[in-house]
Amino acid sequence: MGDPKKPKKTYSTPVHPWQKARIEEEQGLVKEYGLKNKQEIWRANSVLKKIKGQAKRLAAGNDAQTAKEKEQLLQRLQKLGLIEAGHDLSSVLGLDTKDILERRLQTVVYRKSLANSIKQARQMITHHHVSVGPHTVSQPGVLVAKGREADVRFDEDSSFAKDEHPERQVIIRKIEAEKLKHIGEQKANEKKADEKAEKKAEEKKPEPRAKKNRPVKEAKKISKEAEVE
Repeated sequence: MGDPKKPKKTYSTPVHPWQKARIEEEQGLVKEYGLKNKQEIWRANSVLKKIKGQAKRLAAGNDAQTAKEKEQLLQRLQKLGLIEAGHDLSSVLGLDTKDILERRLQTVVYRKSLANSIKQARQMITHHHVSVGPHTVSQPGVLVAKGREADVRFDEDSSFAKDEHPERQVIIRKIEAEKLKHIGEQKANEKKADEKAEKKAEEKKPEPRAKKNRPVKEAKKISKEAEVE
């Protein structure tokens, strides 16, 4: 048995530590998802690697036990919100690091507009302001199931639970501004669609037929015949 004070490492470091493309990608993820360090990215990569490894192993089998495990894996990933209902193992192999990071509690809090920024979401969680259902959660990296997103809220004992809190007022104004922006974009898109439909309708209208003018020679011939008569 290992020392309980020293838990087992939950991630593996990159094989090559000095790859420019990977370093730049990791820096972008740290900024986008408000991560503390790159270890959180490596932890997400380890989770993803484990899921894909299991999917590859199950894809190669065709017995009853494999089919059962395959169904269990797909159901678990659907509950986590990593894949949609009806998807197969090919969708699992198409997952990337961002899909895992999107299911973190920190990201869910920010996406629900409970925080003004992704970093503020992390601060709220670590300071025990956020609960999932009846339980207060202080770990930003917890993966939230799709069905539990509605249970993510401010803790009842938190000062953020009151709408009068100054930070809540900032968030509320931001949400209202985003709603107005969304409504404006929706109206603009509808207007463009209507204009496009009108333009197509005008293009489909048949053009009026132009009157055919008789050739000059035929007109002269007819006038001469009229004079002879």
